Amino acid sequence: MPFNPDLCRNESEVESKLIVQYLLPQLGYTPDTWHQEVALGSIRLDFLAFAAQVIPFVLDVNSPLSVVMEAKHPKQNLNNHVLRLRHYLTSLNVRYGLLTNGKEIRIYQTLQDDIRLVFQCFGKEVDTKIDRIKILIGRESLGEKPLIDKSEIQIAENNSILETKRQNSMKTIAVYHNKGGVGKTTTVVNLAAAISKKGKRVLVIDLDSQANTTFATGLVKFDDEDFDDIKDSNIFHVLHSEEFYPISEVARKSNFSNPEIYVVPAHIDLIRLETELNALDYSRLILIEKLEEVKEQYDVVLIDTPPSLNLYAKIALIATDYLIVPSDLKPFANQGLTNVKEFIKTINGFRKQIRKPPIEIIGVLASKISTNAKFVQSTLKNRIEKVSSRYGINVMDAVIYEREDLAKCAEKIQIVGDMEIADPISVLDFKPESTSAQEFELLAIEVLQKIGLA
Repeated sequence: MPFNPDLCRNESEVESKLIVQYLLPQLGYTPDTWHQEVALGSIRLDFLAFAAQVIPFVLDVNSPLSVVMEAKHPKQNLNNHVLRLRHYLTSLNVRYGLLTNGKEIRIYQTLQDDIRLVFQCFGKEVDTKIDRIKILIGRESLGEKPLIDKSEIQIAENNSILETKRQNSMKTIAVYHNKGGVGKTTTVVNLAAAISKKGKRVLVIDLDSQANTTFATGLVKFDDEDFDDIKDSNIFHVLHSEEFYPISEVARKSNFSNPEIYVVPAHIDLIRLETELNALDYSRLILIEKLEEVKEQYDVVLIDTPPSLNLYAKIALIATDYLIVPSDLKPFANQGLTNVKEFIKTINGFRKQIRKPPIEIIGVLASKISTNAKFVQSTLKNRIEKVSSRYGINVMDAVIYEREDLAKCAEKIQIVGDMEIADPISVLDFKPESTSAQEFELLAIEVLQKIGLA
């Protein structure tokens, strides 16, 4: 009987109607080759299916652990459960994981200490996709595979080839809203850290004259302007000179995160130098050219922009491939989305003249969101729906809440002699197991998927 996702109204029905009654029989798993509600130490699995029959069930190094299946409520966003699935698969050395809420079905494959998405379809498509699913996680298919087979070696080789190709297809993402105080800098620096932890080489460009990103990534190591080592080599010099100040020379390594990221710093002098830069005919295009020179060195470029419609914001949006619009979703920020859309429209008109495609908007990122339970359960949902319906911009699945850990990691200092020097650190390095760290990891996963680097 075909599977109908509309019949799954809760998690229990996803388990019974999709997994037990449909998927397991279709994939060749008999009742003695799968287990439900399996407890392995602190791990609780919905379903664990075996390629070979195992009676009694014993967990040891020789156990043919093949597939973990996790069912979620139809209203649950699967992105919020990927980290937990990864923990299950990598901790237990399980080769495949199926994650579903009935409406969507995903299959992940374990690759060393991480997982990668290898299959995805809507629940209503499962009947037409079942043969593909059988090839990946069918009992007969898995039973024929040795622990390491040629196909998986080929996958690894293909991944290596893909990684080489990705190195030649650098993606640039601007983070912009014309309203300040919406968590833009916090988003940029911690997203950069999260992406770097995914094995990507990350460059951050600070185009805001307030230089918040420069401070937030720990590049300001002086408390007296006489020792200012940024004023003579920053983003202004990159934009002002056609021949000199390449990004490779101006960018500085930041130990804000591990692995490190690279940052092209900004300086407060950008405010008074804007008029001088505006007089140069090439100022709007020079960043495109200089990014082209480092396309082999970085996988992802994140640009922090000023909360305005000024020249620096224009330069960022002209140069970018993608756009994230952080917003606290409060009324003024939401109203500002009209200005953002009009600004993008103007920029896209200029981009068309230089034969550059329109900016691809990844979406509005809900950021600096209150953790108040009543707000999250009712007000937040209504505000997200209004953004999509009223302003016609998709809201991203990830949500960044305003949490104490985000403030603490930004306020870290180090004592050098009699001086206190800012020594900020990413929330992913400050408290890797914190909820904030997990929120940024989910954001990184979503962003990498949407720009084709997952």
